[in-house]
Amino acid sequence: MKYIVTLNGNDYEVDVERGEAILQSVVPAAARAAVPAAAAPAPAAAAAPAPVAAPAPAAVPVGAGETVSAPMPGSILNVLVKPGDAVKTGQTLLTLEAMKMENEISAPHDGTVGQVLVAKGASVDTGAPLVTLV
Repeated sequence: MKYIVTLNGNDYEVDVERGEAILQSVVPAAARAAVPAAAAPAPAAAAAPAPVAAPAPAAVPVGAGETVSAPMPGSILNVLVKPGDAVKTGQTLLTLEAMKMENEISAPHDGTVGQVLVAKGASVDTGAPLVTLV
């Protein structure tokens, strides 16, 4: 069964078969009006929804570095770095609250903070870009 899923303002065509969700394509906004009503997902009954593969985070420009992404949905409690800061492997970049627990998001390697893409208090989804390292 095909569904149109909107995530962070982008529409994705997802094909769900036998409990697997496969991202088929990104649906342009103009094509959204052309999707028949029958293709829209029906409200879920008692069954739990099938997991949907999260789309890749927005592409980082070439040479912009590695993106550190949110491992789970939550709220940003504290941002501990700013652009230009030198960081070491394992250094805490920010704190993410998820399910009433504080999770420290750490630098995967030594580098310099290129961009901080979130602010304190922001809500993020799984895979959302948080910080870029160069």
